Amino acid sequence: MRRPLAAAVALMVLAACSPPQEEQRAPAGQSPFVYVKNTDVVTEWDPSRSYSNEIIAFQNVYETLTYWNPVTKKSAPRLATSWRSTADGRTWTFTLRSGVTFHTGRPLDAEAVKASIERTIKGKAGAGYIWDAVSSIRVEGPLTVTFALKYPVPLDLVASAGYAAYIYDTKAAPDLTKWFQQGRDAGSGPYTVTRWNKGKEDELTLSAYDGYWGGWNRPHYNTIKYRVVPDPERAYSMLRRGEASFVDRLDPELFARAQAAPGLRTSDRPSFSTAVMLFNTASGPLKDIRVRKAVQKAVPYRGIVKALGGSVMPASGVVPEGLLGHVPNRVPKQDLATATRLLQQAGYGPGGKPLRLVLTYGEGEADEEVLARRLRKALAALNVTLEVRGMNWNSQWELGKKRGQDIFVMYWWPDYADGYSYFGQVFHSANPPVMNLSYLNDQQLDAMLDTVPELTVTDKPAAQRVYERATARVLDQRAAAAMPWVVKSRRAFLGGIQGYDDNPAYPDVVFVYDLKPSG
Repeated sequence: MRRPLAAAVALMVLAACSPPQEEQRAPAGQSPFVYVKNTDVVTEWDPSRSYSNEIIAFQNVYETLTYWNPVTKKSAPRLATSWRSTADGRTWTFTLRSGVTFHTGRPLDAEAVKASIERTIKGKAGAGYIWDAVSSIRVEGPLTVTFALKYPVPLDLVASAGYAAYIYDTKAAPDLTKWFQQGRDAGSGPYTVTRWNKGKEDELTLSAYDGYWGGWNRPHYNTIKYRVVPDPERAYSMLRRGEASFVDRLDPELFARAQAAPGLRTSDRPSFSTAVMLFNTASGPLKDIRVRKAVQKAVPYRGIVKALGGSVMPASGVVPEGLLGHVPNRVPKQDLATATRLLQQAGYGPGGKPLRLVLTYGEGEADEEVLARRLRKALAALNVTLEVRGMNWNSQWELGKKRGQDIFVMYWWPDYADGYSYFGQVFHSANPPVMNLSYLNDQQLDAMLDTVPELTVTDKPAAQRVYERATARVLDQRAAAAMPWVVKSRRAFLGGIQGYDDNPAYPDVVFVYDLKPSG
């Protein structure tokens, strides 16, 4: 969620950077898997609070009860081998995998699952809200845990979330917060943290956990190295020389070069990451719905998508394709004649009062900069001056919470593979606004959205119908936002690597254990 594709929520950047726990014995085998990213990897070490880039490492260190399968589009076993729910969706029981241990050596059992999730709920940080429906957690046996819910939710999907669903050893240290701040982990995944060089290019190293329940009988990567390389040309050159194994995002020119390069493979898949333009519905000129609709109509959607050279695709509705809640055949189009008429009705536009609007976007986000530049040009022809401010995320978010801009540009993707967070986190009434940075306060919309979690469990077609009404409410009746594109995930990696599959529910994650090494 919510950083300009790099870091979305204000998180404390930890000061500690001491080497973590003793290195585990790794099975004999291959050279490291080197993942090159353009920004720092770790912003938060506590798995209950993590809500940012470290997902790319944490999904190799920690595990969740379930895993979202992009082929079946359903939850699949991970730490839980099976689960069941009552007919009303208010009670869920998970049966755990036997023989699993944490990297600390302690067993992962039902008591550990209960303690882990209860600590995450109590912390009320990051994506901890995903457990809001839980009223109690009961241990039914060593490998059986039952969740009682206040209202039905698809808990099998919640348990597969990319954030706040990690199961970890709450007994790893007396002061667990301090333990994590030192760059240590308490996971059960195939890899464990062995080195953290905060602020350095060679930032993070993970090594194989010898006691991993999946075993190490076939070829695997023993070591993962995460390197921070802001220069995309240099990152690509490292890949060409074999100094990197994987680069997570390429601009159109580099991607074309990678497609033609011998010894490299590419992946080009739609993601669940959507660019969102949130309009200030509470104050300033955009409080007038006519002005909001005019800006919606002025966006040069097709030209922006074309300018971004295949790295994005048109958005349709609020929720991207592949998730419950997606509404097809709603791709927006520019309509300057309608925009002009609406502005003139509001007293602005050609021949009317000059209008000045402030747009903020993520500093360094080239795609968002293209959007801002092209929208500024389109609005200038309508006697509207657009002041564009590129800001680091924390500053932009703080300004947004104070209603300090007219248009707030950001990326959004779900915490788990479901459409609800696109609405419930962004457009449901909230005070303070948190991520509802259009400040929309619409009780009719809220009432619709409040029915969705239960319907997702009991009546999916009815849930889809609610999503369709909510989409029309947000984009048409309230004109609270515009959705200019959905990101396409364009990756490049060494040609000898087998087993890579991009999973949009876990943005930018490579599940390295599943790979067959190159060379």
